[in-house]
Amino acid sequence: MNRKRQVILLYSVVAVLSVAMIAYFINLGSKAPSADLPMVSDAGKEEADEFFLIEKDIDLTNQEGEAVKLSDIKGEVTLLAEFFAVCPHCAVRNGKELVEIYKQFGDHPDFRIVCISVDPETDKVAQLKAYGDTLGADSKNWWFVRGEGEEAVHDYLENTLRFFKIKRWRNPVDIASNGRYSHDMGFMLVNRDFEVIGKWPLVSARSDDAVERDPGLYGRLKLEMYERIREELDKQ
Repeated sequence: MNRKRQVILLYSVVAVLSVAMIAYFINLGSKAPSADLPMVSDAGKEEADEFFLIEKDIDLTNQEGEAVKLSDIKGEVTLLAEFFAVCPHCAVRNGKELVEIYKQFGDHPDFRIVCISVDPETDKVAQLKAYGDTLGADSKNWWFVRGEGEEAVHDYLENTLRFFKIKRWRNPVDIASNGRYSHDMGFMLVNRDFEVIGKWPLVSARSDDAVERDPGLYGRLKLEMYERIREELDKQ
């Protein structure tokens, strides 16, 4: 078997395992493990360095195949996250967290979640739709979106939204363990004025190292994020 076919086979296995993990941890409501899987590098930081206006827009396609722009969220309070459909860590770590957030705030008419794929070449509309359906996302206020061109999307995520740099794995063993990318797992909050006003690394705070250093960190960060979302939603 040549190297290319080996990579494709490994990537297919990762996809199957990812779907299985989503079903197990989300649909069955089980507690996602933090110690059994390796941490994703550059998993986020406690908050944005400063408030900043999102100065550039980007054309996207959501899970319904609709052409949208990120600027369409203006006037809403939006939680942004990176993902890709066959990421073995997104489903287990961030998926359950996002579902809890959605249940808490999804009924508010001004709240939205936007999950942006770091793998637009693979995550076509069908993949976005399947992923969103598995998490119980309603496309009216929870988008799974892709842009055109990996390089352009990564540039926007890293330099406009200021997520951490996305790393592409090359080794088949790394791909089998982590999927094709290592990416920022933090949650970024955008206010109605299209300003980033905070970022919370809940995944990092659940790691063994973080719990050992500060057992209460995850709870404090989660409470802070929820309070900030409520504060923004209460603004007129």
